[in-house]
Amino acid sequence: QVQLVESGGGLVQAGGSLRLSCAASGRTFSNYRMGWFRQAPGKEREFVASINWSDGGTRYADSVKGRFSISRDNAKDTVYLQMNILKPEDTAVYYCAAGGSSYRYWGQGTQVTVSS
Repeated sequence: QVQLVESGGGLVQAGGSLRLSCAASGRTFSNYRMGWFRQAPGKEREFVASINWSDGGTRYADSVKGRFSISRDNAKDTVYLQMNILKPEDTAVYYCAAGGSSYRYWGQGTQVTVSS
């Protein structure tokens, strides 16, 4: 059974940093793409960043480029999202996802709240 477990969310002041973790288990993810998404209250879920497990290729939403960084630790089957220079508009539930052509597996989410 595939499991994605996020951690690292919390409350931080604007300008601060947080690092989210996504621990993956239950299958081999070497051919998968891992992604971070977020959903703010009253808004649709949006893409934040992704990384190819195999070659480490990354993509970012324009809104987080230069502030967020996605990385992976193959030995730990864990994906990270380093979030710097956080803004109140980054407040959302952040979800980890995994998949091939589409994101098939999703975590339960972790809350990130950025105070002004």
